[in-house]
Amino acid sequence: MIGPIFQRETATLPRRSRHYVSRVVFALMTFGIICTTWLLLAGIQPVQNPGDLARFGVLIFQLIAPFQLLVLMFTAALAGTTAVSHEKDKQTIILLLMTSLTNAEVVLGKVGAGLLASFNAFFASLPVLFMVLLLGGVSVEQVVACSWVTAAALFASATLGATIAFWREKTFQALAVTALLLAFWLGLGELVASGWISVLPARFAMLFSPLRAVLDICQPVATQAILEGANWNNAWWSGGVILGLGVLWLFISIVMLRVWNPSRERRPVSHASEFSEPDVAPEFLQGATTERVVKAWKSRAPRTVWNNPILWREMKTWAYGRKIVFVKAAYLLFAVVIGMGLYRMVDSGAALVSTTYQEELVPASVSLLAPFFVLSLILVNALAVNSITNERDGGALDLLLVTEITPANFLLGKMVGVLYVTREMVLAPLALCLFLWSQGGLTTENLLFTVVTLLVMNIFVAMLGIHCGMIYSQSRVAIGTSLGTVFFLFLGIAVCMLIMLMFRGSFGRQLAPFLFIILGGGTGLYLALGSRNPSPAITLSSFLLPFLTFFAITSFLLRDQEMTVFLTVAISYAFATAAMMVPALSEFDFALGRARTLDEE
Repeated sequence: MIGPIFQRETATLPRRSRHYVSRVVFALMTFGIICTTWLLLAGIQPVQNPGDLARFGVLIFQLIAPFQLLVLMFTAALAGTTAVSHEKDKQTIILLLMTSLTNAEVVLGKVGAGLLASFNAFFASLPVLFMVLLLGGVSVEQVVACSWVTAAALFASATLGATIAFWREKTFQALAVTALLLAFWLGLGELVASGWISVLPARFAMLFSPLRAVLDICQPVATQAILEGANWNNAWWSGGVILGLGVLWLFISIVMLRVWNPSRERRPVSHASEFSEPDVAPEFLQGATTERVVKAWKSRAPRTVWNNPILWREMKTWAYGRKIVFVKAAYLLFAVVIGMGLYRMVDSGAALVSTTYQEELVPASVSLLAPFFVLSLILVNALAVNSITNERDGGALDLLLVTEITPANFLLGKMVGVLYVTREMVLAPLALCLFLWSQGGLTTENLLFTVVTLLVMNIFVAMLGIHCGMIYSQSRVAIGTSLGTVFFLFLGIAVCMLIMLMFRGSFGRQLAPFLFIILGGGTGLYLALGSRNPSPAITLSSFLLPFLTFFAITSFLLRDQEMTVFLTVAISYAFATAAMMVPALSEFDFALGRARTLDEE
């Protein structure tokens, strides 16, 4: 129907076990949130009449609808990006362009391949979402409208990721640009909704921002406009606009496919005078007619390589492409926007310690800083996992294993190199914390705790990316597991905090209801990190991290326990980092994919 690429994907996808596991896990995650919230509600007050159930239904719908949207947008964007980047890393995209396939068949096939897994999870979670109707308080129109907007956002996210991947040559550049564009997309909607962009009305945000549209649909207030069907019509308009964005990105990919690919780095040089780059082999210069060209090729003096060549390559060469400069510029622009918002909060007094300490359990500045911190950690993790997958896909990993490079040199070179290349992602959050401290929004003690915790988390996500790159032989599996672990870790923290704030008067009785989420998170961490190379340290850290994170969240919300929160987070994540790092320092333990299974293909 769409082409042989999509036809092959539809034929092979049902043969993989993760096709069935992923949809079951996502449905169980959504249902687990409902059960946890119900246990918390039943432990606080008895449910005596249908009105109590209806209020619970509204609460659940407001919780799982944005959760479902964010998870599916992330997975769809990641699937669309990796589906195309995988072809480029394996250098098979050129072979596809040499066939009789049209641009539309190539683009639609790869986008469809990315959408299959995402819609698989989406349709699996729909029964759970419609089950909320049985509780009351939510109408059928609201659930259908939420599903429509979510499906449109899922399609738009996948096409956006695929478009960026067709455009950029390096996998990290595609992942980073996609993450930044998604952040700009959702962030712009929040700015318009909050009234910071005065030229646009606040209601305009829900037309292009899927998060704002879903939050608007979830509102239980039966105003006259909603009774007249305006909310329903707005949902259709929102889904239509978001779907139109996806179609626009799809059209751009189809038109520009053979303009962007092959990239300039892979195109043959047509003039002898262009053989002046030092990366050109001498045999290509045999056809040169002038002595000046040969001399130009040898004009650069050889550079001295350090004792650790891995670290030298990471820090002294463009290992991830020259266009990474534009990625950093876009990230710094995003940091400036966050800084401006933080300045407005400080200027209005909303971010100051004296005004928010007694009024809010979570300071107002967290709403700006926390998403930015998560974005920074995701970018660091993306570069870390790509630093390994690029070596494997380029065929250089086998060569590195037969050299005199020791495991310690390799691991430390990659770790330090990743943190050096992403130094803007490491330093920008620290700079914002220093600014908030200088304006009185943070105490000196909390500033020190925050800075040290951010450094620990950066090292943790960098080691996590390298660890996943080492234990998974397939690049798509490694990238998806690494980024998915980071994303679900912080999204789980956000969901737990939101549930706790809904029942803020019973922190001491919330451990038992959260056991399902804690055990589920521990099992997921173990399957992602320790199932391929099990060790007692990784097993212990996998099951301890969710519990200690829950303890840290509870201590944070109880206030005046900053030292407890800091020590819990720093020690637990430092131990998890050491559990992954120590085995890798002693020996090379790479999954080389020599015995590939169908489940990994």
